[in-house]
This record gives sequence, C-alpha cells and structure tokens, in this order.
Amino acid sequence: LILLIPPSWDLTAKGYLFLYVQVLKAFDYSSTWKGQQQMYKLDIGWPKVPEYFTGQTFCVAVDSLHRLVYVGQRGDNVPKVLVFSEEGYFLYSWNNTVEMPHGIFVLNTATDSSVWITDVGTGKYGHTVKQYSPSGKLMQVLGTPGNAGSSLIPLQFDQPAEVFVEESGDIYIVDGDGGMNNRLLKLSNDYKEIWLTGTNGTGIGQFKIPHSVTVDPFGRVWVADRDNRRIQVFDKVTGEWLGSWSSCFSEDGPYSVRFTANYKYLIVAQLNINRLAILAAPPVGSIGDCIMVNTVQLADETKPHLVDVDMKSGAVYVAEIGAQQVQKYIPL
Repeated sequence: LILLIPPSWDLTAKGYLFLYVQVLKAFDYSSTWKGQQQMYKLDIGWPKVPEYFTGQTFCVAVDSLHRLVYVGQRGDNVPKVLVFSEEGYFLYSWNNTVEMPHGIFVLNTATDSSVWITDVGTGKYGHTVKQYSPSGKLMQVLGTPGNAGSSLIPLQFDQPAEVFVEESGDIYIVDGDGGMNNRLLKLSNDYKEIWLTGTNGTGIGQFKIPHSVTVDPFGRVWVADRDNRRIQVFDKVTGEWLGSWSSCFSEDGPYSVRFTANYKYLIVAQLNINRLAILAAPPVGSIGDCIMVNTVQLADETKPHLVDVDMKSGAVYVAEIGAQQVQKYIPL
C-alpha cells in the first residue's frame, strides 16, 4: 500500500500512522454498504475449508440449539447435504433420497431435532417436502415422489420452494419454484390442511413464484413473492391477507426472507442484483410500507439465493449459487 502525501503536508510519525489506519479502513473488502452504519461483518474464516462446497449451494439452515449449519447443494456426484459446526468446521455429509434441494429448515423441539428439505427434482425423489433426522435418515415424505401435482390437491406439490415449521409442528410451505402451483399452504403437525391460499397471478393474495416463507412472533406469515417483486403477509391462524410490500423491490424481487434474532429487521436476498436488503420489521398491527434500513452489495455473479439466521448469535448465513459457497455475516 503506497500513500501519496503532498510535500506541503508536515506529518509526524504518529500522523502517518493515523493516515495509514484510515486508508486500511476505507479498503474493507468484506462488503460494500449503502447505509450510514455497518450492521454486519463478513466472517472470512467461515468455513474453515471452502473446498467442501463441490456443487451449487442453494440453501442453508441453522440449528441454533446444537450450533450446526446445514447446506443443501446440487450437482452430479456431489453430497447433497453438508453439515458444518458454527465455527466452520466440516463435520459430515449425507445424500440419501435427496435429488435437487431447494429449501432447507431445521426444527428443534423439546424432545427432538429434524431437518426439512424441499426437493424440486423431476426424478423419483422430486416434488416433495421431506423430514430427516440430523444424520440424514428419512422420516417423512409429503407429496408423491416424482409426480408434479395440481393446485387442487393440497399434498401434491410442483417444485415446492421452501418450508418453515413452528415448534408446535405447524408447517408452512410455499409451492412452487416455477411449476404449475403458486400457493401458500399451512398444515397441522399431523399433516392435515389447515388453510391454503394463492393462485397464479398478480392480484392480492396471488403469487408468481412464491419463493421463501417465514413466521414472526406476532402471528404473521411473510412470503417472498419473487416474480411479482413483493413480499406478501398473511394471518397465520386464518390465512387472511394482511398487506404487501413492493416499493423496496423495484430493482429485483425478493428471493429469501428471514427475521433477525431480535425480530427488528428482515433480511432479504435479491439474487439478480447480488444484494442483501435489511428492512425494518413492523410491530404488531398494520405492516405499513417497507423501509430499507441498510444493504450489503455482494460481489458480481455471487447470486444470493436463500439465507438463514442463527437465532442465538444473530449471524446471517447466505447460500450463493453463483459463487458456489455459503458465507457468514456476524452482527456488529
């Protein structure tokens, strides 16, 4: 690093040191933020060995209780699920009955843990939502493996994009990732339909590729309505439409939606512009208009697809299909 100092500047050694530190601060390559205050910093040491990523990394899920991170990747002759420690050490992988993972979610209850995966493959395992043990043992299959479904049949999926499971066992599924179905479905813990909403379209409660789903503590279900470039919100008890946000997504639609650990913000991935948007989360009541608090601009062609948040540490994990990696951002 070369500092070009005008001859007229009479700097002491302390002054040179101060200038050097300020220049180093200006060259923070971890991320480029548009907001006034940096909220996260890239953990450049996660994972410890990036070479374990051998396919396209489509999804990531955090087990905050056991301090584990699950990564779903695609490709020929690659392990479909990788498991890392919170510190970034590779632990193990598994591959059974997983064809093309799209979304992944970890559920911890008082007695057990399980990993849920949406599979959008067109082969004998595809068009399903599956529950696994942490070691990869298949425990439950929703949908008919290998058969794309109709929107008229609740448990017949067509490229289901993502799943979110509450501790009560209630299940929220956004279906599908470019298939015939464009809907949000809520199931009970015994896999019975509670409510179903959505058809293909641009109107209120309609979807064009519902791509990600999450639930807040105030009884609201948040859906990234990707190709309509908006987030839609529903009542988790009734399925009633509560509102939508679109003004924050004029440049690109939302691909992923997750709350921060304190539920003050929403982390939204925007794949085509390689950006994470940090939006203010509204309190109980009307969702109002979206407010973009901050952004992080990722490198070109990174293509952030889905994200997850460690609800204990607050760390944000980003699955990037362009860069074929998962990156970890830690809150400051």
